Amino acid sequence: MSSTAVNVVLVHGAFVDGSGWQGVYNLLKQDGYRVSVVQNPTVTLEGDAEVTRRVLDIQDGPTVLVGHSYGGSVITEAGTHPRVSALVYVAAFAPDKGESVESLLADPPPGTPAPPIVPLEGGFLAIERDKFHGAFAGDLPAELAEFMADSQVPWGAGAAGAAVTEPAWRTKPTWYLVASGDQTIPPAAQRAMSERAGATVVEAEGSHAIYISQPEAVVALIKQAAAAG
Repeated sequence: MSSTAVNVVLVHGAFVDGSGWQGVYNLLKQDGYRVSVVQNPTVTLEGDAEVTRRVLDIQDGPTVLVGHSYGGSVITEAGTHPRVSALVYVAAFAPDKGESVESLLADPPPGTPAPPIVPLEGGFLAIERDKFHGAFAGDLPAELAEFMADSQVPWGAGAAGAAVTEPAWRTKPTWYLVASGDQTIPPAAQRAMSERAGATVVEAEGSHAIYISQPEAVVALIKQAAAAG
């Protein structure tokens, strides 16, 4: 394999855990990449960034850091790590300094629906169960979407509202996969964030769960980032 970077670290987003990366993981492993999956608690952005940095600390060379959804905020915060050679955003938030997921969601493009996120007791958030399939996983089988809805990991409201300090995309080469059928992060917002970040952009027709439904598209972009590292 001729890629400069052979290490890949995958960071999941809110409401899910790292197991959703299995399809991407399997394809990368088949091609000889060394892959680590971060299990970030999604309680605080600071905590999730620290967990990610600990995984980056044990990498043995240049590493492509990949984030989905809220995981984009995590890699934006943690991606200044010296082992990170490139960033890959997959239908993800890419906040600037002082921005948060909450602030980005507060000003959606005109005509786009707000994601059905509801508060839980104790300062956590979830996606309404009956709306999960359409909002998050519209191109996944109904049975799988139902399981994901019922196995949600509560998302800390503090993580949603935490501002990024030094955005890694300002200093690291960046790639972005826009999910053009996304009902959670509007595609127009994804395009705006990726343009602002100066990212190399590709688009694929898929839901917010495109990292599960289309692992081949995700892997193709990761390989681009690895080869350009």
